[in-house]
Amino acid sequence: MRQLLANMASAAVKRTSRSYVRPIAATPSDPLELSIVDRVVGLRHLVRSLQVFDPPAGGGERRQKAPAGVIREALGKALVDYYPFAGRFVDGAGGPATARVECTGQGAWFVEAAADCSLEEAGRLDEYPFVFPEDDLLPDAVPGVNPLDIPMMMQVTEFSCGGFVVGLTSCHTLADGLGAAQFINAVGDYARGLAKPRVTPSWARDVIPSPPKLSSQPPPFPRMFDFQHHAVDLSPDVINRAKAEFMKATGQRCSTFDVAVSKIWQARTRSLRLADPATRVSLCFFANTRHLLPPGAAAAAAGGGGFYGNCFYPVTVTAESGEVERADVAGVVAMVREAKARLPAEFARWAAGELVEQDPYELSFTYESLFVSDWTRLGFHETDYGWGTPSQVVPFTYHPAMPIAIISAPPAPKPGIRIMTRCVEKEHLPEFRDGMKAFHK
Repeated sequence: MRQLLANMASAAVKRTSRSYVRPIAATPSDPLELSIVDRVVGLRHLVRSLQVFDPPAGGGERRQKAPAGVIREALGKALVDYYPFAGRFVDGAGGPATARVECTGQGAWFVEAAADCSLEEAGRLDEYPFVFPEDDLLPDAVPGVNPLDIPMMMQVTEFSCGGFVVGLTSCHTLADGLGAAQFINAVGDYARGLAKPRVTPSWARDVIPSPPKLSSQPPPFPRMFDFQHHAVDLSPDVINRAKAEFMKATGQRCSTFDVAVSKIWQARTRSLRLADPATRVSLCFFANTRHLLPPGAAAAAAGGGGFYGNCFYPVTVTAESGEVERADVAGVVAMVREAKARLPAEFARWAAGELVEQDPYELSFTYESLFVSDWTRLGFHETDYGWGTPSQVVPFTYHPAMPIAIISAPPAPKPGIRIMTRCVEKEHLPEFRDGMKAFHK
């Protein structure tokens, strides 16, 4: 595979069309207020990802259609239902912390592109780095417009084999992962010829609690790091072996997420070789809280209401580095599960305004911290524009100040999970890599 990629060093992507796609029908124009979570200043950032679609098998009507044209038309329809995605963010008198959505109907930015090779020749984008820069597969910037003011941008890159890649760039301020995937799946519904999306969207920002904000400042970035990319696949056998170890030690079950996040945290902590074993290290992951809202609000957000705003809570685990290093897998899993068990009570305290010392949404970025994002159940893997679901989803939610690991799925039909990380610098990469490999033994 690597030799194939080396031979494709001259592969290129050419953008052939750039324009806004506007709603195909009139939409409301009144401005919309965001929730207190939407307006967390740190969420005003871009989330980038790729959906990779293999070429259709055989002939048929779908093979004769250009994916870019089909998706472009479907996007215009979906923007009628999800019209805030066609608007623009505008800061209020208090800056980004008081931002709102102006429903201008200006549209989502849409780019069409073509690659001069097949997906197979490009290694199916299975190994990183790709044969061309990842930015070539994502929508380029709108001339003269701050990309952070546009809720959604898309690029469809068609390959010579008939396969294609959908590059998505969305602003986290308007939607969390579940919400963004809900919108993208609505585009897929229209692309397949449905008369309306399977999920009816709901703005309903008033269902989100609104306790007093402790801070409206952007998160401090004391240091930028040169994080190295590393990815590893964990098979079902490896995961189930760890689950069995936890069951034997505690008599309780644990999830695939519990196993994955625990192993990442422990391998990374060991790789840092911190001189003082009493040094505090932290793990943070982001939990969906739609089910924790008050009964009426929960029905609107988690039932059939189709709420697509930010509705999550940062769950943090903190321990001494020596404790994390020495523990067996079951011990680290227990730390993670204890933090998850505290979620309902902690979220309730935050919603009631009882957290007066530290706002949980104002995160602290240090090299001793690790942030984990789980993409396995957001819905991006289920998107179908008429050519079937993607063979692979590749997230790029990275920041040079934020040590992060992303849990996703390996390319179909390979089972298990794929862990993609940019969380250690070069000096710590060999030991981190060895620690992740050791999980297979």
